[in-house]
Amino acid sequence: MNDRISFLLSFLSFSICVFAQNKSIDATSPDGKIKFSMQAESSGLFYSVAFGNQKILERSNLGLAFNGSDFGRNLKSELKNSGRKTEKYSLVVGKNKNISEDYSDVQIKLTQTQKPFLQVDLHVKIFNDGVAFRYEFPKQKGLENLVIADEMSVFNFVQNPTAYALYRDNYLTSHEGLYTKTKLDSIPKNQLLDMPVLFELDGAFVSITEAALRDYAGMYLSKSDGKSLVSKLSPLPNQTEVKVKASLPHKSPWRVIMISGRVGGLIESNLLTNLNENPTIKDWSWLKTGSTDFTWWNGDVVKDVDFKPGLNFDTHKYLIDFCADSGIDFHSVVSYGSFAWYQGETEGFNPSSPNADVTKPVAALQMEKLADYSHKRGVGLRVWVNWGALYGKLDESFAQFEKWNIKGMMVDFMDRDDQEMVNFVEDVLKTAAKYHMHIQFHGAYKPTGMIRTYPNELTKEGVLNLEVSKWNADVNPEHNLMVPFTRMLAGPMDYHAGGFQSVTREEFKARGEEPTVMGTRCHHLAMPIVYESYLQMICDYPGAYKNQPGFEFLTSVPTNWDDTKVLNAKIGDYLTIARKSGTDWYVGTMNDWTPRELQIDLSFLPDGIFIAEIFEDAPDAANNPNHISQRKIEVTSKSKVVAKLATGGGQAIKITPKK
Repeated sequence: MNDRISFLLSFLSFSICVFAQNKSIDATSPDGKIKFSMQAESSGLFYSVAFGNQKILERSNLGLAFNGSDFGRNLKSELKNSGRKTEKYSLVVGKNKNISEDYSDVQIKLTQTQKPFLQVDLHVKIFNDGVAFRYEFPKQKGLENLVIADEMSVFNFVQNPTAYALYRDNYLTSHEGLYTKTKLDSIPKNQLLDMPVLFELDGAFVSITEAALRDYAGMYLSKSDGKSLVSKLSPLPNQTEVKVKASLPHKSPWRVIMISGRVGGLIESNLLTNLNENPTIKDWSWLKTGSTDFTWWNGDVVKDVDFKPGLNFDTHKYLIDFCADSGIDFHSVVSYGSFAWYQGETEGFNPSSPNADVTKPVAALQMEKLADYSHKRGVGLRVWVNWGALYGKLDESFAQFEKWNIKGMMVDFMDRDDQEMVNFVEDVLKTAAKYHMHIQFHGAYKPTGMIRTYPNELTKEGVLNLEVSKWNADVNPEHNLMVPFTRMLAGPMDYHAGGFQSVTREEFKARGEEPTVMGTRCHHLAMPIVYESYLQMICDYPGAYKNQPGFEFLTSVPTNWDDTKVLNAKIGDYLTIARKSGTDWYVGTMNDWTPRELQIDLSFLPDGIFIAEIFEDAPDAANNPNHISQRKIEVTSKSKVVAKLATGGGQAIKITPKK
């Protein structure tokens, strides 16, 4: 204990000394590998970041534009606090359950030396896997509110890294698209980039995103000169000048620079949840993760029945029975054809009609009777809604949903991340928790680690996913192996998974009804293990799963995890992830179009003998992608399993202690 106190005192003395003598402050991560430096000069406020022996970012500006003045030059700086702390918490829902990570904490007071003498504090946290900083706006004399016109946080790279970026045309976006791989200096100037953005450097991987987005505008990156990027904020609706309106005190989200020597380290990182707050609600015993059907994806296909399919009780009773008999946790009431389940909604669902009323279901559904039947069969009932139909009506709508025993919902078509929409999203989560419901956001911006604060945010879309198999061929094994290294670094990712009609690349044709998917059956069996999401879709129609190998495994994969480890990883090519649930481990491997063989090292297992049940590509899977092979073997922590992966292939393993 005395050694630790001595170390902390020397750390504080060093920081203060450097600041006083050189107008600079340096702080390092607990393991000493990441170094953050900040310099306050008359010409501006600058920071740099180093990893190991190399600089990652150098002389990068920090600053804000308020309504009427800029904040970034002619600043007086003063160190408020610095020291070593520990972030320790347990996640209700997450990829790792119990987390305890040390970090260095630095808080700097910045004050303008000229009128209006504004004060902004810079708060910096340095963990072993990244740096985060945010602007904090304390109460101050003569200032009760502020208007932020923009933020000028610069990320000036030393090297010219390879960037994996999602280009955007503007701030009105569903955040879905194909990623561009290019050198940073080749990105067109002023090009808007969605976050996270991944950068591959010599000896390091870096991802830039944000954490704890609350009562603020969502952040993007814009290409500046050379190898520089600058932050851009999403403007409030119907204008371009104002980004944030706030009363004091207030604070920005964390600007996050994730850093690792191995790309798998970014996937394993807890940095975003580390930067969020614990939930204020204490009792989450009602919350359940799990799997759900989603009939919209398959074209509402119902075959070989003695009733007329549609928005009616008989159709949904049939689907509830399918879920109950198959071990699927939730049934989703969405639509039939182009008509929503509730009255007054726009045909085609979007934009929402002002006459839409989610408390008035289509009469033929017999919602109360349907809810009672679903409850008796042990299947949770969920609904889909357009966000506009909820706006201004959250309490009355959710109160009715609770009366129907609705367990959760998909909220769709936001397509914005301005401050107004960000606040609406948090209001949805808060109100849903009050009425004991989970939320699945579609047409939504990236996660920012708030699953720690609101565990009922089980998943988010904001990614180009298998829904587009209904209309084009953009989502294929190459794209499937890009998104875990980019979008998934932000958190849970909803992918319309569970398609069970695999075809070869040459055979694929987009179609709205009974869509097919590229990638082998085992590629898709691995998906709910590899992809982080606490609500997994099983979205093909019931007949597609009947008597099909692997379906029982698909419905049995857990959706909440105790531990996560990345075993093999190459951006866009392949990925193996092991996840722990209780005493069991699940190992998923996904492959791109190139056939290959990988070794899976099981040294993460504890002592003892285990049974590995393996689902893998059959020898003819390249031509018959639905064919799989199954085997069981004994394994220990010294074992290595070979994954022979077909083109677009995969492997899924369940490992249980031998009894």
